Amino acid sequence: MNATCPSRNAATPRLRGADVLLRALEAEGVRTVFGYPGGAIMPVYDALVDSPIRHILVRHEQAAALAANGHARASGEVGVCLATSGPGATNLVTGIADAYLDSVPMVAITGQVPTHLMGTDAFQEVDIFGITLPIVKHSWVIRDPQEIARTVREAFRIAREGRPGPVLIDLPKDIAVAEVDWQDPGPAPAPAPRPVDRTAVQRARTLIQQSRRPLLYTGYGVGVAGAEAALRALVETTGIPVVSTLKGLGGLPTDHPRFLGMLGMHGSRAANLSVQECDLLICVGARFDDRATGKLAEFAPHAKVVHLDADAAEISKLRYAHVHLVGPLAELLPQLDCRPQIEDWQALCARRRAEAQPRYDAPGEDIYAPALLRRMSELAPPDTVIACDVGQHQMWVAQHCIHRTIRQHLTSGGLGTMGFGLPAAMGVAIGMEGRPVICVTGDGSIMMNIQELATLRRYGVPVKIVLLDNSALGMVRQWQELFFAERYSEIDLSDNPDFAAVARAFGIEALSIDRRDQVEHGLRTLLASQGPFLLHVRIDPKANVWPLVPPNAPNHQMLDAPTSSRP
Repeated sequence: MNATCPSRNAATPRLRGADVLLRALEAEGVRTVFGYPGGAIMPVYDALVDSPIRHILVRHEQAAALAANGHARASGEVGVCLATSGPGATNLVTGIADAYLDSVPMVAITGQVPTHLMGTDAFQEVDIFGITLPIVKHSWVIRDPQEIARTVREAFRIAREGRPGPVLIDLPKDIAVAEVDWQDPGPAPAPAPRPVDRTAVQRARTLIQQSRRPLLYTGYGVGVAGAEAALRALVETTGIPVVSTLKGLGGLPTDHPRFLGMLGMHGSRAANLSVQECDLLICVGARFDDRATGKLAEFAPHAKVVHLDADAAEISKLRYAHVHLVGPLAELLPQLDCRPQIEDWQALCARRRAEAQPRYDAPGEDIYAPALLRRMSELAPPDTVIACDVGQHQMWVAQHCIHRTIRQHLTSGGLGTMGFGLPAAMGVAIGMEGRPVICVTGDGSIMMNIQELATLRRYGVPVKIVLLDNSALGMVRQWQELFFAERYSEIDLSDNPDFAAVARAFGIEALSIDRRDQVEHGLRTLLASQGPFLLHVRIDPKANVWPLVPPNAPNHQMLDAPTSSRP
């Protein structure tokens, strides 16, 4: 036992603020935190020596926030990350913003200079409270050590409640070392139940019953609310076809006959055309994001809207809702059960779904990324979590992998954070031991947090990495090709390192492939490996993601691959 730390079994527990913090985290069920030490947070790291909480030392604070973020998305628990003051705190900002835009419950704890130095431009002092105000649900600077336990309890309540999101606790160093009497803050107050608007339910049911071309438009809120079973039951009884946002994939399994695909910029033709022709759009846990709607003024132009969400602020924010229901989605969805007469619409949607099925028989010997990802998805265990980075590979994963539940597909939606994939996958694998986890990344994204290969090696985290290397910032290159007259600017990554050699230098097994006849062996070797493994896949630098809705265009005006390059 650390000599400076009071015994956890003392008759009258008088503890340092740092010890109180950890006891409060333990009381919230926290088992793992991700972080990086430094001066102002050092008392907390000293207290960790005597705590059952497992600390994972990442190699950059951004990775701590993204690992906590990924763990929370996959598990439904609150993710926790730690950093010191100054640059430690500011390095968390991207991960906090990512969690805020994607409604992920997370508690970020930062050290701060002692209270008597705050406001004096002390060494490693920044106003992280002020910096993060726009990207947290709530934040605290603790100035009284007696408030630590209560603040932690409140922080977890707010992070979880309603529409989840990140919160920040800033802990000055003198508060962390001050001694206080331990007092259990008691249970957090239960949220008051929100009464169901029975009139609105009846109006929604009437609209559904009267519609001839209804469509369910589902988002990540379905997963946050634990409402997948309710959604699937509603689809089975009503027969209403479904489209999904990027982060909503898996709410209805993507191989379900009623699922038409992802909608929006890189959505399927079946999904986008059906949205444009529906007469009733039932939006469930989605927010009419610009990447989903395209030109908003021409989105679903013939449709009335029924909007279900946990967050009242989303109602009619971007598209007027003729009927709205605010509350727990798992409770609201069963109340919409009815039997609309939509046989002709179902047949049309089914025909479109069949016609929109991708082909994987691309010509040539080069590796065709969509086919590789589809095969990866088929070979991987059914409970595999795929954590994806941002770029062309992100869209290929969305379009071509099999998504069975929302929490099995982790991707940075609102912020589009390059570098998300590796630490997020790490957070899942560490927090949900035994769960198969694959990180799909690109040669641009992997370099944003490649130092976390060292974390994988240190803890033996068995993340499987599929790195698609096109020697370019692929999505930017595609836009420059299509919309900037092929004036390519700063997208060339042809001086990439040998990524397999880099992985081996970190002590991680790796394999490189560049021909189609190597794909099966490469994937099976990856999936059969016992520890972390990197499969480096070289692909055509000119490969594009199709279809594509051009900027400021309605979703039905999709561009497709030139005939000469289609499978």
